[in-house]
Amino acid sequence: MNRIGIIGGSGLDDPRLLGDEKVVEADTPWGKPASPLTLGEIGGRPVVLLSRHGKEHTHTPTGVNYRANIHALREQGCTRIIATTACGSLREEIGKGDFVILDQFIDFTRHRPVTYYEEFAPGQARHVSLADPFDGELREKLIRAASELGIPFHPRGTVVTIEGPRFSTRAESNMFRLWGADVINMTVAPEAILAREAGIPYAAVAMSTDYDCWKTDEPPVTFEEILETFAQNVEKVKQLLLMTIPAV
Repeated sequence: MNRIGIIGGSGLDDPRLLGDEKVVEADTPWGKPASPLTLGEIGGRPVVLLSRHGKEHTHTPTGVNYRANIHALREQGCTRIIATTACGSLREEIGKGDFVILDQFIDFTRHRPVTYYEEFAPGQARHVSLADPFDGELREKLIRAASELGIPFHPRGTVVTIEGPRFSTRAESNMFRLWGADVINMTVAPEAILAREAGIPYAAVAMSTDYDCWKTDEPPVTFEEILETFAQNVEKVKQLLLMTIPAV
């Protein structure tokens, strides 16, 4: 079946998004995904919702089984994946609550399996291209929907994905700004890499919840602040999905 996978970040694990829902316990060669899969429909399109950190947010960013998550969505017939995530802003112009339709990433993780190819069969080396890691068609659908909804958003942005669960030092935060990163989070890069290896077009919309710690006139980010800002804006995320998915 031609399903659309939805990977939800903090605050977006609400199965009430879906009509005619069904919960499936999945298993994969890489172990169990982070949560059961919720199958249903949005605007007449079959979708599968997966909670990235588990239903009770029990999986740390490093501890998420990304390989199992992507594999489980593919096994359920997902031919597109749209991910949502909270992020910290590294730019003055990206305000709290703004959405960023990501177009590039910098992978600063160090302790995660980020490939399905643990070894190559003789003569069968596999090296995927990630020059443009986010699917252009899905990005355009998200941009069009955000424009129609009047949501404050940025049509492109580079995310740096760090290991976590700790937040950055000020030196790191300023370094990432110098590198050209616009936002920072702890989850997107591994998903994008594995989705590309799995042959599934992937796009991610990031919601800015804070200014990390580079902005000295703002207090450093806390997890409580992230949850509060995301909760205040999660309805906008849902509206964006409800408008985007029927158009895919």
